[in-house]
Amino acid sequence: MERKVVITGLGVVSPLGIGKEVFWDGLSKGRSGIAPVTLFDPGDFPVKIAGEIDNFDPKQFIQQRKSLKVMARDIQLAVAAAQLGVSDAGIDFETIDPTRLGTSLGTSLISMSIDELSPSVQNSLDENADFSIQKWGAEGMNMLFPLWMLQYLPNMPACHISIRYNTQGPNNTITSACAASTQAIGEAFKVIQRGDADMMIAGGTDSKVNPLNYLRYYFSKCLSVNNTRDPQKVSRPFDKERDGFVIGEGAGIVILEEYEHAKKRGAKIYSELAGYGAASDAAGVYGDNYNVNGLIYSMKNVLEDAECNHDDIDYISVNGLSTQIADKIETEAIKNVFNEHAYSIPMSSIKSMIGHLGASSGVVQLVAAALSLENNIVLPTINYETKDSDCDLDYVPNTPREKECRSALLNSFGLGGQIASLIIKKI
Repeated sequence: MERKVVITGLGVVSPLGIGKEVFWDGLSKGRSGIAPVTLFDPGDFPVKIAGEIDNFDPKQFIQQRKSLKVMARDIQLAVAAAQLGVSDAGIDFETIDPTRLGTSLGTSLISMSIDELSPSVQNSLDENADFSIQKWGAEGMNMLFPLWMLQYLPNMPACHISIRYNTQGPNNTITSACAASTQAIGEAFKVIQRGDADMMIAGGTDSKVNPLNYLRYYFSKCLSVNNTRDPQKVSRPFDKERDGFVIGEGAGIVILEEYEHAKKRGAKIYSELAGYGAASDAAGVYGDNYNVNGLIYSMKNVLEDAECNHDDIDYISVNGLSTQIADKIETEAIKNVFNEHAYSIPMSSIKSMIGHLGASSGVVQLVAAALSLENNIVLPTINYETKDSDCDLDYVPNTPREKECRSALLNSFGLGGQIASLIIKKI
């Protein structure tokens, strides 16, 4: 018999603030965390806004100076979110078998900063100002911090968390683009369900607010380049005038735990993690090549895994990317799976308030959904002003809604076609 898995801790670092309380306060009031970029000078770059984390001081969470030196911002955010999640779960590590405690993190490509990379490149140019691999090996590489690779390996967030909390059980890193943290949570769920661990520290982290990532997304034609609107009104999922997403940064951690284990230690239980589904749209790597079938399969898979019927789902936390094609495809897929019931399910995109957090998007959605079930409030999709005939479902426009919800489904998908879905239920 499969074991029941529950969520007993929530940790989040987001553009709306640090910690679940300020995060929930911002979401439930429909507040936007989008503002002009401050982490670097965008200069003449056509995109100048982001969902940044204000007043994040890693020293509040990481006291060891040597540890900080080998942590890129993505890693720092993950460690901070883990501390918040572990504290929220009230774990007494003296009573926990470390071999039954694991870690599962979703991450992305961690980009080197221009300031760190530039001296190495400048010292690798030949007399014609062309990059020389020979000169880089002889001179340019010596300009890098000796342990530079430890700052940028995608498995480092999970490693640092594992070391800090002595998690000797399964330790996994998922790098599946914007579905990464959702898949990491889903895989952690299965680890506990099949009996390979009793607790998992699961989630994801990503910081896309740097020049290299801006260029990547700009050339993939996914970013909004609208600089005439108020920054807080640019991200507008499902609105007819949407023109792309806004880059953000953040990290989230959920503590997953086997139900009887949680009850025995008297843990607070937010909800049951009841199902996990995944698929691929197999359509292409760019944002204008989505295939509706992958999202359909993912949602059907998660409904089957959670043993839910269509009318069991009271709320959907949609991916809501804010691009023309992605929002249209997601709407089409939901109607295909839920048929006429799709029109009676409230759904919302928190990306309207915090932007696109990359690999950490899914876990941050899950934290929001768990708090929605706890507070009986369906979060809004802000900036929804003009109806689109292709997007004709209930996106809870602009204002939160009081509603008793027994369960919620969430979707994540991203460039490359990776798709994942989760279902949580009230206990």
